[in-house]
Amino acid sequence: MSTENGKEAVLQTESRIPLRPLYGPADGAGKSYDTELGDPGSFPFTRGTRPAGTRRGWIHRELSGEGDPRRSNEQFKYLLGLGQMGLDVIGDTATMGLLDPDHPFARHAVGTQGVSVCCLDDFRELYRDIPLDQVTLSHSLPAAFTVAGLYSVASERGVSPAAMRGSVIQSPFFCEDCGYAVHMPFRLRLRLAADSIEFSSREMPKFHTFLEDTYYISENGIDAVEEMALGFIEVRGLIRELLARGLDIDSFGPRIAILVNCRMDFFEEIAKIRATRRLFARMMRDEFGAKDPRSWAVNISVHTSGLSLTAQQPVNNIVRGAVQALAMACAGVQALEVSTFDEAFRTPSPEAHIVGLRTQQVVELESRVTQVADPMGGSYFVESLTDELERRIGEMIGNIEAMGDPAQLADRGFFRRMFDEATERHSQGLIDGTLAKVGVNVHAVAEEEDTLLRDVAERKFEPSRERIEWMAAYRAGRDARAVEEALRALYEAGLDPRRSLMPPIIAGTRAGATNGEMAGVLRMAYGRPADPFGVLPDPIAVEARA
Repeated sequence: MSTENGKEAVLQTESRIPLRPLYGPADGAGKSYDTELGDPGSFPFTRGTRPAGTRRGWIHRELSGEGDPRRSNEQFKYLLGLGQMGLDVIGDTATMGLLDPDHPFARHAVGTQGVSVCCLDDFRELYRDIPLDQVTLSHSLPAAFTVAGLYSVASERGVSPAAMRGSVIQSPFFCEDCGYAVHMPFRLRLRLAADSIEFSSREMPKFHTFLEDTYYISENGIDAVEEMALGFIEVRGLIRELLARGLDIDSFGPRIAILVNCRMDFFEEIAKIRATRRLFARMMRDEFGAKDPRSWAVNISVHTSGLSLTAQQPVNNIVRGAVQALAMACAGVQALEVSTFDEAFRTPSPEAHIVGLRTQQVVELESRVTQVADPMGGSYFVESLTDELERRIGEMIGNIEAMGDPAQLADRGFFRRMFDEATERHSQGLIDGTLAKVGVNVHAVAEEEDTLLRDVAERKFEPSRERIEWMAAYRAGRDARAVEEALRALYEAGLDPRRSLMPPIIAGTRAGATNGEMAGVLRMAYGRPADPFGVLPDPIAVEARA
């Protein structure tokens, strides 16, 4: 035991893995280098997916998107001018819930936690003057509708969709329990995910439409083991769905990626990345039979933890972001976004964007940690922790899958209970001090003394209510008949589970239908109300079917 602030601190990781004060040669005894580690760029990719000597850096980007698409487009250009290498776009709450900005339940928060995107005109404005085939475009937006928007904009601009790089998150298993609720039945969510992945494997082969997002589920307070176990549950479920359709594993395997969280437990987060690469490689090769080595080597991108940041003493958050960025540089990830000092209050301000981006640039260019592949490899402690994380993640995957179909577990509220328990556990840790948080339960200061950066962090961001008037003009100016025909075609496709939903979604997008309208008719096709809140009429009239 050690003593911290008068309390006895238990030696353990944030995931409650017991630790010893010292690790030595005995902790690595019997380990086979070739089967457990391997050189970087070779199976099982524990030490990295790129061979030693290749570029060790990562794609620098910061979370972006606020207000309407025009405002976000200006933000993108500002960030690219600062040296950002790719874009990472997040939608506002309405966009993520597949509600249009003029929905009565959306209008008071439009554009306040991300960008409002609901139709093809929005995608046109969002990426105005952005070279679609030269900048990686990553999205926390509804996947199928985002693929349709990107595909349509690229085609209009004469850019081959096959040349586009980037990603879009998939979250069919957990979205209803973690704040991304789209109010669709599980089978429809899974179908949209699989349809968009299958479509992209043919039409946008360089685009990561199969991006597993464990970041958003872990912001509920789940630990590193739970985060990756649940992520693998979703990845495995999607793979099985695609294989059941007759797809070859290597037709989509090389474009599977994972967006993970990075907490403050420096060594555990490094070990988590290494264990994830190894688990993924073995799963793809030995369980699912992938033959292409690219299918074994998962791309991992990271968003540092917003949950680790505090509203108290926001200046401390700059240090937290730097620690997390350094951990991920040592782990060898492919892309990184740093949550900076004001994320406890809002999406990043211009000042926070500069801090986050400069943090990455300083870590990469000045610390020299990227000169050697897997600099933590061979550490008695890190290798032992990697093994233990791999064991615990694999064990949890097995235990959950042994309970039955994950879809049924989701419907029975199993995952929601996990998230609720994690939230309670995290809160209790802050209350009882077992989770030390500088400025909150240790080294706190009086409220009147907590002034550094607070004026920037607490800057108000007003909803983009002008979007409501814009939507009225947009609806009035489009071809109503073409929209209705497209929505009816999408409804009919929704009734037939053998049909891909991507062609009618693309057609609807091009006809001028909104994401909210298209989501509504799909809910109707699955026997649900078009508007999950019951305040809007159905987009189309349909006859009841026996």
